[in-house]
Amino acid sequence: MSSMTMIDEFVSQPALALMGMSRLGKKFGNFAYRALVSKGYRVYPIHPDAKAIDGIRCYFDVADLPERVESALVVLPAAKALTAIGKAAAAGIRRVWLQQGSESPGVLRACQGLGIDVISGECILMFARPTGYHKVHRWVWDILGKLPA
Repeated sequence: MSSMTMIDEFVSQPALALMGMSRLGKKFGNFAYRALVSKGYRVYPIHPDAKAIDGIRCYFDVADLPERVESALVVLPAAKALTAIGKAAAAGIRRVWLQQGSESPGVLRACQGLGIDVISGECILMFARPTGYHKVHRWVWDILGKLPA
């Protein structure tokens, strides 16, 4: 279960790893990258095969990043998210946001077993300095009492 405290801690981090950018450039991970960078975050894409995507440098592993990050956004299918969680934990990441579609009971259990604080079932763009329709969506959810406690 996600809490506003966990969410606030996650989005207050200036830098994060992003696991799940697509080489085709049309997946949510690519959209999230652009949105988060436009909001001032330093976002480091992790990709097991690509050195760059759309001119954006990618890193093969969290351990290769130019600075230490404490948080990772995972935008991968649950089967691939499980491997990504293990690599994130090995690199010292203790805070993970599982974008919708990345979570599964197995992934959530793995996070718990690795001592990772996990946020799931929420869209990061509703909480990371929201703008546009994400800001409106968050406002509506607030009025309806649907935001995490």
